[in-house]
Amino acid sequence: MAILARADAAAITDLIPGPLPHHARLRGPETGLVMLRGRAGGDGAPFNLGEATATRCSVRLADGAVGHAWRLGRDTAAAEASAVLDALLQDPKEQAALLDAVIAPLAAAQAEANARLARRAEATRVNFFTMAAMRS
Repeated sequence: MAILARADAAAITDLIPGPLPHHARLRGPETGLVMLRGRAGGDGAPFNLGEATATRCSVRLADGAVGHAWRLGRDTAAAEASAVLDALLQDPKEQAALLDAVIAPLAAAQAEANARLARRAEATRVNFFTMAAMRS
């Protein structure tokens, strides 16, 4: 679900073989706010950091499987597609094919994007120890 929560609607629906199956919306998709909590110093007293927009959706497939999805942001189409995939992944006969066709490519694309971002950040890193040694 974490992989689906980070993917946009187009990426999800492009990888699903065929159209989304017929489903009934049980809840949403609806957008609201969630409170983000933090801790001073990582282990101190909790405090309210602020709010973030989140979208949730729950669906039921024709076979009775229920899927749920929560994601940051306002992408209602992605929340609905993620909920449908959650329901589809509960079928043991469909699970392996969907993991290979949808989840694995999304995970690979996200890992590549993270690696690309890490390479860009690494290029700007300053080694302060080296700078201190150069001044001596």
